[in-house]
Amino acid sequence: MPASAVRARGESVFERLEPHLPSVSKPIQYVGGELNSTVKEWRAAPEGPTVRWALMYPDAYEVGLPNQGVQILYEVLNERDWIVAERTYAVWPDMEQVLRTHGIPQFTVDAHRPVGDFDVFGLSFSTELGYTNMINAIDLAGFPLHAVDRDESHPVVLAGGHAAFNPEPISDFIDAAVLGDGEEVVLAISEVVREWKAEDRPGGRDELLRRLAVTGNVYVPRFYDVTYAHDGQIEAVVPNRPGIPFSVRKHTLMDLDAWPYPAKPLVPLAETVHERFSVEIFRGCTRGCRFCQAGMITRPVRERSINTIGDMVENGIRRSGFEEVGLLSLSSADHTEIGDIATGLADRYEGSNVSLSLPSTRVDAFNITLANEFSRNGRRSGLTFAPEGGSERMRKVINKMVTEEDLIRTVAAAYSHGWRQVKLYFMCGLPTETDDDVLQIADLAKKVIAKGREVSGRNDVRCTVSIGGFVPKPHTPFQWAAQLDPETTDARLAKLRDAVRSDKKYGRAIGFRYHDGQPGMIEGLLSRGDRRVGRVIEQVWRDGGRFDGWSEHFSFERWVAAAEQALAGTDVDLEWFTTRERDYDEVLPWDHLDSGLDKDWLWGDWEDALAVADGSADIEIEDCRWTPCYDCGVCPEMGTEIQVGPTGQKLLPLSVV
Repeated sequence: MPASAVRARGESVFERLEPHLPSVSKPIQYVGGELNSTVKEWRAAPEGPTVRWALMYPDAYEVGLPNQGVQILYEVLNERDWIVAERTYAVWPDMEQVLRTHGIPQFTVDAHRPVGDFDVFGLSFSTELGYTNMINAIDLAGFPLHAVDRDESHPVVLAGGHAAFNPEPISDFIDAAVLGDGEEVVLAISEVVREWKAEDRPGGRDELLRRLAVTGNVYVPRFYDVTYAHDGQIEAVVPNRPGIPFSVRKHTLMDLDAWPYPAKPLVPLAETVHERFSVEIFRGCTRGCRFCQAGMITRPVRERSINTIGDMVENGIRRSGFEEVGLLSLSSADHTEIGDIATGLADRYEGSNVSLSLPSTRVDAFNITLANEFSRNGRRSGLTFAPEGGSERMRKVINKMVTEEDLIRTVAAAYSHGWRQVKLYFMCGLPTETDDDVLQIADLAKKVIAKGREVSGRNDVRCTVSIGGFVPKPHTPFQWAAQLDPETTDARLAKLRDAVRSDKKYGRAIGFRYHDGQPGMIEGLLSRGDRRVGRVIEQVWRDGGRFDGWSEHFSFERWVAAAEQALAGTDVDLEWFTTRERDYDEVLPWDHLDSGLDKDWLWGDWEDALAVADGSADIEIEDCRWTPCYDCGVCPEMGTEIQVGPTGQKLLPLSVV
């Protein structure tokens, strides 16, 4: 770099960026300045070192800005006067070309500072298909792609989010990973970084990572060696230096009321996928659906109190101006006081522009009173339910204990009370599934329409069937299952589509949406892969892979070719990681990462699923919120406990709306 180009660390690149904004699509997404965003001085700490975080949701601004996890951490970090936290998102290909052509690095949207100047580059992954965007951001930021090549002048690349529960496929590129809730651990990490900086960075980057690793709460892949057997399976994952723990534990935030974030929700400048203020009303789920990684890794259930929810809603509306409020969780209608919450909020905002939504509802937790309260002050949108399995047998296999009668009764109540549109979500490719299990989805949809016409006396009722491909995930009972290949998935869905469309009486009233099996196959490779998969991800990126979560950018052929090239000469291939069933004795790539779930319990639940599938047993795993503990291991292992109501409190209307 010529002397004239030398710049101070933390210096804005906006002057270099601004002239090129008219030449790219949606330039507004790169300018920052959103309501409630934070811009601090580079040297923010009143005394001692400043710790600086660049936070990234590795997708486009329109997807990344509403992400609840990043918004919470952004706010938690910036509340400390010695921490600077800024945000960055994946740039679209046209902006990438601008950055590469003009030598402008990956930048934050808050103060347009180079990402490479920060102490920590924290990425939140809710899906593994964001990995190529992470690599691209690192490359655009201008520091080494591989963790082993970095020194103390480069940021610590830290992965979090659900996909971080198996970070092995990206272990070449990240320095560390955190499992579980982030609110407390990001502050603990910041303290370690600050102390190391205050001591003038002793031992360099290696010592900083060692200090993080010895806490037992941060996973540093370079401190673990992986050995492989002749058949391609992992032999062992062991620490390679003293003091490094054999397993790394997840973090669990136990008092959600003490962390009412986001308190200052970001208001986007450009259109985003969610135009609402969201309040997480509880965290965790113990329904025991065997396919659901989110439910398994977020245990135990921890509810926010009705008063905290009410305060967060009022504060968020006042600070943001949003008119829609979403009450979020994995199954929001399961909150013990959801009825009082719905009535209290509907009373409070009646006559205003504020509308309420409950995005996640189980068939067996839904009731019309609840739905009427949430639609009292807003438009009556369609209702979405997720039976997941098409047949009763499949729903028992996955422990989604919803009967056909439950579903028909629920939609009958909805149609009879004025709803015209119902959406049903299913999965294809579940363990032990047959063509008949999937074809029963068509029968179920027809029965829904028939019942809707009967109870409403109208013929304009609609039902949309939406189908996603099943991907086995780590830390679930189905982590050992074989994934269905794309060809069989697509053939099965084609039969289902024909079965729906061929029915002249009901076909036009049933919408049909599905994704082909190819993206799911790659997600399966990334979700259950080990360190050898890293070379596949890198090859895809070098071949132009970006935004793999977007159908218009995803290329199955590119991934297949990269897997063949990168895994050539090894004992493994794409099918080995995906369509192969595992057995109990196999060392799984994530076995040294502790989600609290007992492996024997998970294996027992997998065996129960197979026994239910072949009819040799009829086993239902109850929700441990309402039944005795069934020994999944989380509470005793993590020192946690279920936190649910009722509190007996009511939400009173505000004196001034």
